[in-house]
Amino acid sequence: MNTGLHMDFVPLFSGSSGNSTYVRMEGTSLLVDAGLSGTRVIKELQKLQVDPSTLSGILVTHEHSDHVSGVGILSRRYGLKVYATQGTWAGMAGKVGRIEACNRRVIRPGDDFFIGDMCLTPFSIPHDAAEPVGYTFYCRGVKTAIATDLGHLNNGWLDALAGSALVLLEANHDVEMLKAGRYPYELKRRILGMNGHLSNEDAGRAVIELRKQGVGRIILGHLSHENNFPELAYQTVSQVLEEAGHAADMLDVAQRDGLTGIYHLKSEDQA
Repeated sequence: MNTGLHMDFVPLFSGSSGNSTYVRMEGTSLLVDAGLSGTRVIKELQKLQVDPSTLSGILVTHEHSDHVSGVGILSRRYGLKVYATQGTWAGMAGKVGRIEACNRRVIRPGDDFFIGDMCLTPFSIPHDAAEPVGYTFYCRGVKTAIATDLGHLNNGWLDALAGSALVLLEANHDVEMLKAGRYPYELKRRILGMNGHLSNEDAGRAVIELRKQGVGRIILGHLSHENNFPELAYQTVSQVLEEAGHAADMLDVAQRDGLTGIYHLKSEDQA
């Protein structure tokens, strides 16, 4: 992995079965969510030649199992600090096991905090969890962000992403696939609701707004295994962009079940 003055942004998994992203700059390295087993997360980190014991902490977006399944074991095994909102701590209490008091950190939506030289900003997101957040990461003039599990577009989270060089953005489902699929009615209603998940079409509309706010590359993520597939997500978002007169050359799609790739974002010190 490149060790210069870059921010490295690496989606390890991004889908309905599990989510985790690695972000690093200089001496600060963070894991955002660990929604698969600790063993699976460790395996992906090893592909990057990253020793989990060197992580600066784990940031949690919300308490759903596809985001927290491996959080507890990783914290206990490597003594890692875990950062989450008060609502998320309450919601994941029975899901992650015991985490030492010295490794518990409570954050608040909208309040910046630092881990090493990296400035983190948790921002509220519209999802059916206790107190869910996305995150922006800022260091040496580089800003990146994670925004998944989004029930609908709103100015709050769109504005939080302004100026990001890179955003991991939800494109969870194709609406017609979801409606025709085997999910029970109540689950379909939840996914389609205002606090559910962003469809491919809505992801395209979000990309248009984000491009107006100076966002560079966008990685489409958190794709449903049952109600979406990568080619469809990319095609649908691209079509929405092209119909609005925008090029789609800034789009990528994250893999659901393994390492997508390493994105090196250049710092101001190398501009």
